[in-house]
Amino acid sequence: MREMPRMALHSCSPICLFVPIVSGVCGRTVFRNMYSASMLTLMEISSSWSIMIFHPLTVIWTMSTGLPVPAFGMHLTITCCLFSKLAHNHIYVNDGMQKQPAFFELLKVIFCKIEDERNIPNPLEFYTTSEERSNPDGQLTVRKRISKIFERVKKRHGKIFDANDEIKLSPRSLAYIVSELQRYSLLNTNIDIKGKAYEEIVGANLRGDRGEFFTPRNVMKMVVEMINPRMDEKVLDSSCGTGGFLVTAMTHVISQLENEFSAALGVKRADWDSDTIRTFQDRISEMAASNYYGFDINPDLVKATKMNMVMNNDGSGNILQTNSLLPPHEWADEFKARLADALHVKKSEIRNHTSIAYFDVIVTNPPFGSKIPIKDKNILEQFQLAHIWENDKKTGVWKMTPRLQSSVPPEILFIERCTQLLVPGGRMGIVLPDSILGAPGLGYIREWMIKNHRIIASIDLHADTFQPRNGTQTSVLILQKKTEQQILSEETSGQMADYNIFMAMVEKVGHDKRGNPMFKRDNEGNEVLVPDTNSVLVLGETGEGERTVSHQQKRKVEDDQTPDVPAIFADWKIQEGLAW
Repeated sequence: MREMPRMALHSCSPICLFVPIVSGVCGRTVFRNMYSASMLTLMEISSSWSIMIFHPLTVIWTMSTGLPVPAFGMHLTITCCLFSKLAHNHIYVNDGMQKQPAFFELLKVIFCKIEDERNIPNPLEFYTTSEERSNPDGQLTVRKRISKIFERVKKRHGKIFDANDEIKLSPRSLAYIVSELQRYSLLNTNIDIKGKAYEEIVGANLRGDRGEFFTPRNVMKMVVEMINPRMDEKVLDSSCGTGGFLVTAMTHVISQLENEFSAALGVKRADWDSDTIRTFQDRISEMAASNYYGFDINPDLVKATKMNMVMNNDGSGNILQTNSLLPPHEWADEFKARLADALHVKKSEIRNHTSIAYFDVIVTNPPFGSKIPIKDKNILEQFQLAHIWENDKKTGVWKMTPRLQSSVPPEILFIERCTQLLVPGGRMGIVLPDSILGAPGLGYIREWMIKNHRIIASIDLHADTFQPRNGTQTSVLILQKKTEQQILSEETSGQMADYNIFMAMVEKVGHDKRGNPMFKRDNEGNEVLVPDTNSVLVLGETGEGERTVSHQQKRKVEDDQTPDVPAIFADWKIQEGLAW
C-alpha cells in the first residue's frame, strides 16, 4: 500500500458537553411534579424566592439568600453515579437486592415516569407527597398508583417487559425512588444528556468481564457524524452493548427528519401542532422498527439497549440477543424469525455467512482482548481471517493457507463478520485496537481489509480515550465495502485502485487517564468560559420591586477535539467526490 497522507488536528475548537444538572440544587427546595408550563412547580412561595430555568420544561425554585447555586460545570456523570449509588444502596438495605436486579427494578420505575409524562392531559399519577412517603399506608398508596402505571408500560413495551412482570421493590423503597425522580422531566430532557445519564447508570451496574467497555459518547458522535447514516438506510451494531451507537445514529437521522418536516411545513419544530408532532413520532417509531438493529450476546445488555432506545428515541428497534459470530445456521429459530420479519425476507434465506448482507451502515465497538479468544472450529471456519496466513518475504504479499488458527481474538473475527453483514457499497465505522493497524505479524488483516474495502478514514484516538476503565490504544476505521465486480477487476488487473485516505490524530478527548474532565485554557492558563447554550435565566427583583432577568454564569469548555473531526472530514469528502 502506498504511503498515505496524514492529517493532524492541532488547533481545534472543542465544544463542551457539560450541562446544568437540576439535582445539584440544594437547600429548602420544595416542589411537586405537575403537568403545566413546567415539570417542577412551587408549592410554597415567599418574597425571597427566585427562579432558575434550566430548560423550557424544568423550573426550580430556590432561596435567593445565602444558598449555593449549582456550579454550572457540574458534570452529569457525577449526578448519575450518585443517584444510581444512592438508589442501589437504598434498595439493598431495604429490599436485600443485589446490584443487577436492583438496577432493572430502578429502570421499571423510570419507565413508569416516562409513561406518566406521556399521559397528558390525564391527571398526574407519578408522585408521592412527604406524608405518603413517611408512613406505611401512604407508601402502599404510592405502590398502587405506580403499579397502575406499570400495567400501561407493559402493554406499550411488550418487547421489553413480560405480561407477568411486576415492580418488586418494597413500598418503602418505591416511595423513596419516586420522590427522587418526580422532580425531573425525562421526556423533555436533551437526548445527549439523557443518553449520558443512562449509560453512566448502566455502566455502573452491568459492566461485564467479557471485554465489555463502553464507547465514550464523544467518540460515538464523531463516528456517526462521519459515517452519516440516512433516513432510508438500515443501521446495525453487531455488539450493541447499551445501545449508545444506535441511539446516536438514530438521533442523527431524527435531526434529518426534523429538518425535512420543518422544510415541508415551513414551520420550525417549536411551532408544530399536535397532529404534526404525533405524525413525527409515528415516523420515528416506524424508522426504529424497520431500520435499526442491535445484536449482543449479553441478555441484560440487550434489555438495557431496548430501554435506552425507548427512553431516548421512542422506539426499541430490533434489538436481539445472539452470539454474532455463530454460523447463521446455528442462530436460534426465534432470532432468525424476528430478524427475517424485520428485514422482510424469508427465514430460509438466512443460511450461512455468505447470505447475511442486509445492512447499509454498521457502527460498532466489538469486544476485544487476548483473554477472550474464540476457539470453536465451527465458528472459525467461517472466516478467512481465522486461517493461518503466510508472508512471502520477497514480495511482502500475504497468502491464506487452508489451516485454521487454534484461537483468534474476537475483534479480528468481528471485522470480517461486519463485512459479511454489509451490503456491497455499505459503510462501516469500527473501533479497533492499534495492534491490528500496526503489528507486523497482523499484516494479513490489513491486506485483507484493503482487498475487500475502500479505506475511507483512520482516526487515531488518544491513549486516555477509554480511561479510567481501559487503557488500550485504539483507532476508528471508516470502511466502505467493495462490490464483487470491484474486487474481481483489481484481481484481474493485479493493481489496487488508487485513492486518498483521510487520517487524523485526536490528541485531546476531554478527560485525563483518571476520567477527570479537562477544560480548555487560554494563553495565560485561565479556563475558557463561554455563554451557556441552554438559555439559563434567573428571574429576580430589585430593591424597588422591579423584576429582573439575568443570564446564569458561563460554562467551562471541555478540551476535546472529537467534535471537530467530522467537519474537517466532510470538507475532505466533498473534495474526494464521496456522495454520502
